Amino acid sequence: MLQKLGETSSRLASRFIPDAFVFALMLSAVVYGLGVGLTPSGPAEMVGHWYEGFWSLLEFSMQMILILLTGYVLAQSSIVKRGLDRLASLPGTGRQAIFLIALVTLLAGFVNWGLGLVVGAVLSIAVAKNAKARGIRVHFPLAVAAGYMGLSIHSAGFSSTAPLLVNTEGHFLENEIGTVPLTETIITPFNLILVGIYVALIPLVLRGMSPPSDKCQEIGPSGDDEGPGEPTDPVEDGREADGAGKGAVQTDESVSTQRVPTTVVTRLENNVVLTLLVVVPGFLYIGWFFATNGFDLNINIVNFIFLMIGLAVYKTPIAYVQAITEAVRSAGGIVLQFPFYAGILGMMQYSGLVDVIAGGMVAISNSVTFPALAFLSAALVNFFVPSAGGQWAVQGPVLIEAGRSLGVSKGVIIMAHQYGDQVTNMLQPFWALPLLGLTGLKARDILGYTAVVMLLGILIFGIGITVLPLVFGL
Repeated sequence: MLQKLGETSSRLASRFIPDAFVFALMLSAVVYGLGVGLTPSGPAEMVGHWYEGFWSLLEFSMQMILILLTGYVLAQSSIVKRGLDRLASLPGTGRQAIFLIALVTLLAGFVNWGLGLVVGAVLSIAVAKNAKARGIRVHFPLAVAAGYMGLSIHSAGFSSTAPLLVNTEGHFLENEIGTVPLTETIITPFNLILVGIYVALIPLVLRGMSPPSDKCQEIGPSGDDEGPGEPTDPVEDGREADGAGKGAVQTDESVSTQRVPTTVVTRLENNVVLTLLVVVPGFLYIGWFFATNGFDLNINIVNFIFLMIGLAVYKTPIAYVQAITEAVRSAGGIVLQFPFYAGILGMMQYSGLVDVIAGGMVAISNSVTFPALAFLSAALVNFFVPSAGGQWAVQGPVLIEAGRSLGVSKGVIIMAHQYGDQVTNMLQPFWALPLLGLTGLKARDILGYTAVVMLLGILIFGIGITVLPLVFGL
């Protein structure tokens, strides 16, 4: 049944869901039309508002790119991959393998969404290969679905876009809400309780969806589920593996062991001392930062930590440069789409459309029901704006204004939005594309399983954001 559900979801998605950039263009047109129809701004003025906002999120765009790249490259380092190989040898059954993949991916996604995305892909392949070599049948599509779970929890974790952004001085809503500490968003009792429930439940659900052994589709010779054979590592000595994702990121080991002619330039490029000159002061600063600020994570410090760790594990400057260069292609969507999201934000802010929409939400809400409405609206918008950063840029001003009128806590509003953003990632294939590329599968192979997770996420986080803040007096 789940396989049929996955096929149906994929078929519908291929017919009705265009490319994510097309979504940005469509949303731009919709907001333009609403601005002309519902505000005093005329057609020409709306174009001016669009251009005025177009370049307003350049700093934010770079922050988002670095979150993706630093997490992505760290997951491909040899030290992390060796740890994943050790994990892959632990499961004794196919169901245990699915449980392990889901649990590790959820925890990695909670730490950093870029890390969770690639750890999930690499671990699902490593576990499937190791299990097959030991005669254990693992349903590879379900293993890959389990490896996508990091994107179902990341917005409640330490790389959550909106909480980190509003805790960073100079963010685009600072004039409206100031800075909001993480003790009001990520590090709140209600968020930690919901994360604990979700992380405990989802691996068990996925484990229970494992098909009988005789119906398992094992990993094939090229990292997919086409049939038996010796599977190929998606990253092997820095080379691309057939069918396992072209342009795979080179590991730090493979780059550092390549022989190069000895010149002054190559000596500098492969000089570990140069890396230490940056990494040592970098880690000292990180220690000083937490000693003086407490556990105060924001976008900049998260990126800085992952950058320093990445440099340390890749050892030489050129090894890290090559790894980042290979990973940059995964950031193309952010580079292209964020200016359009910023243009949408400009039209909404400068035309007064934010106030119009906020007034409409206030009219149908109260202080108790508003968090649930914010959650559901974010879940819906995520289908059309599959980027937590871009979505917050568009919806954040609306939700903050509406919530302020109703007396709802800023932290509750922010987390309601983040929960909505993450749950529908399980049916929106945009962020699954890197994982699918590495594993050689198609969206239809995993959507049936992830759709079930989405429904459970709606129940857990939708009910939680409505009830738990009241329990804690927020």
